[in-house]
Amino acid sequence: MEGLGLNSQNVYRIIEKLKMEKVFCISLILSIFTSFFVKPQISYINFKVIVLLFNLMIIISALEKLKFMDKIAVTVLLKCKNTRRISIVFIIITFFASMLVTNDVALLTFVPLAMLTFKKAKFDPMKTIILQTLAANIGSSLTPMGNPQNLFLFTYYNLSSFQFFSITIPFVASGVLWLILLNKRVPKKRLRLSLETVNLEDKKRTSIYLIIFAIVIFSVFGIINYKYAFLVVIIGVLFMDKYLIKQVDYFLLATFICFFIFIGNISNIKSIQVYLHSFLQMKDMPYFSSIVFSQLISNVPCSVLVSGFTENWKQVLLGVNIGGMGTLIASLASLISYKIFINENEDKKNKLYLSKFNIYSFASLFLFTIANYLYIHL
Repeated sequence: MEGLGLNSQNVYRIIEKLKMEKVFCISLILSIFTSFFVKPQISYINFKVIVLLFNLMIIISALEKLKFMDKIAVTVLLKCKNTRRISIVFIIITFFASMLVTNDVALLTFVPLAMLTFKKAKFDPMKTIILQTLAANIGSSLTPMGNPQNLFLFTYYNLSSFQFFSITIPFVASGVLWLILLNKRVPKKRLRLSLETVNLEDKKRTSIYLIIFAIVIFSVFGIINYKYAFLVVIIGVLFMDKYLIKQVDYFLLATFICFFIFIGNISNIKSIQVYLHSFLQMKDMPYFSSIVFSQLISNVPCSVLVSGFTENWKQVLLGVNIGGMGTLIASLASLISYKIFINENEDKKNKLYLSKFNIYSFASLFLFTIANYLYIHL
């Protein structure tokens, strides 16, 4: 053990770190447990998602170090007179950005910025981060490219634009009204700030990282191959700031990998396949099953799983998008904002965040489940 560098002190540090990475530990246990029933396959892992997350974490971290994020934060603060207005700005930005760059990317980009802005305002950002998470999951539901499950269902059922938007527009429109209402719960603390202007010390390096960031965004849309974007990020960082590679949240990446394996395993267990085939023929079961299964295995794999057993695309499309609310793993994008918040705050806020997140998220889940059930039966 000593030869491997695993002395008692290092073991203690590993154990303490794992205690802080509860979601990772759960995902690891689930992936290992289900692997006893079916042989896991490397194809279960969506490497594009992993690489995109890696790219974005590095670029956002670089822009933070160069004070580019500080400059935007100060600009937002100077235009807002109170904390509630700052909150709604970030919620709306995240909401609309998620329609184009996916919920994962929107949260990776704007949650750190919101954290930094509220830090400068000396105000707890917890409620806003939770509402940003809801905003990303609701807003991304509007378009086929907003999230992976929409893109999959749009192509799998060969839907027309009219069919698709006839389902997503009412949900998303009511969603933005709900978010504005929830933002009323953010305290309206008047800001009296004396902020110094933030000057970019290294404009050349900032410009290079912004170009790389644009390349990464293009790779999200598929305009540029994500593998080429990955090479550009690695080469750029190695030449300019190689230390940033160590600052990537590898536990978050590992959490995604474990969930991909877990989801792939349970989707290929024969007894589950037989059960779903008969169960999903029952009236309204595609809708409610999509919502419930999303709580357990997340909405992206749920869409793949449920669509294979029913032609009721309306109920599946609505179900998996509504199902992104609820548990922390219902939409894996929610893990991103959770990890960003926890990493920036002391461990004692972990339970408080989860408690508030569950209240807002499950209240939203219940509301939209009932409202949209009535809508599809009009």
